[in-house]
Amino acid sequence: MPSAIALVAPSLEILGGQGIQARALADAWRADGSSIIFVPINPRFPRFLQWLRGIRYLRTVFNEALYISRLRALRAADVVHVFSASYWSFMLAPVPAILAAKLLRKPVILHYHSGEAADHLARWGWFLRPLLRLVDAIVVPSSYLQRVFALHGYIAQVIPNVIDTSSFHYRERAPLQANLLSVRNLEPHYGVDAVILGFARLKERFPEATLIVAGYGSQEQKLRRLVTRIGVSGVRFVGRVEPEALTAIYEAADIFVNASTIDNQPVSILEAFASGLPVVSTPAGDIAAMLCNGDAGLLIGPGDPSGLASAVTRLLEEPGLATRIAVRAREQLQRHQWSCIREQWSAVYAEVLTPAAARRRDRSPARTFASHV
Repeated sequence: MPSAIALVAPSLEILGGQGIQARALADAWRADGSSIIFVPINPRFPRFLQWLRGIRYLRTVFNEALYISRLRALRAADVVHVFSASYWSFMLAPVPAILAAKLLRKPVILHYHSGEAADHLARWGWFLRPLLRLVDAIVVPSSYLQRVFALHGYIAQVIPNVIDTSSFHYRERAPLQANLLSVRNLEPHYGVDAVILGFARLKERFPEATLIVAGYGSQEQKLRRLVTRIGVSGVRFVGRVEPEALTAIYEAADIFVNASTIDNQPVSILEAFASGLPVVSTPAGDIAAMLCNGDAGLLIGPGDPSGLASAVTRLLEEPGLATRIAVRAREQLQRHQWSCIREQWSAVYAEVLTPAAARRRDRSPARTFASHV
């Protein structure tokens, strides 16, 4: 194991799957005795410059300058572990870290999470190809993303997302109630509008039903207006929920619903598994595999509010089904435990730190990074 691991990732000021996974890995490695050098792609602005956050393009330029200046910290790392999304996020965050690591002759692992990989690799292939050749390993959380990368000629290793199940309280929902929960950020591809429309149809059959919408994003006001326009009651927007408060959110619910159209391996579904909530979801990305093609959760079509309402109705009318799929879902969590994930990451780190890998890096041009930032 390397003694010092640099993690380049979003901090939890950007609340999402990458930030949650980065913190989980950092906490786990520290507990195992490794030194973690965390380089946030969204560094905090000095207090007297907080006003820049309100100016769209200026905040991006200043954020990038702060972020690149902090990449000097990679000099103290044995291996550089870079979290990655797609499109412009890829160019602004992973690209500087990859180049910095190569200039410093450090092995670099690209940890790619985005469900938009297929489109990203297809549209940006000309730009990505030389950059992806620089990395020492590509790691993805799912076989779905592994297949996407393979179609474009890249070898990617699969290491699933990690979850600390001790942070959640598993309980059987008996009797199952019509208390629905959505834990996705409020962006178009997460389909929260379809969840709300499906919930409205469910209310016709179960007037006591409730829906908690946890998350924040660009669609919040639009979604609130949708609730008002269709006149559905029982919907509660709770906004951004910090990880420490999530346990209570899951505890208060009975059924987890998701209608994303683009996805990969949502941590929120793993959290639902760990809490004992039966899951109803679209099959986007790796979700069909997570739900064992219907054995560990009910699958619905994308953009299908009626299908969502019907699936939830089925769970409510067949309580034995809800129990069976929740138990099956809980079994899937074993492969997401740190005891399993640790060995997989250790193997990847060992691979990129081998003498052969070091010789490959030595053949690439490198100069002192400090003179370039």
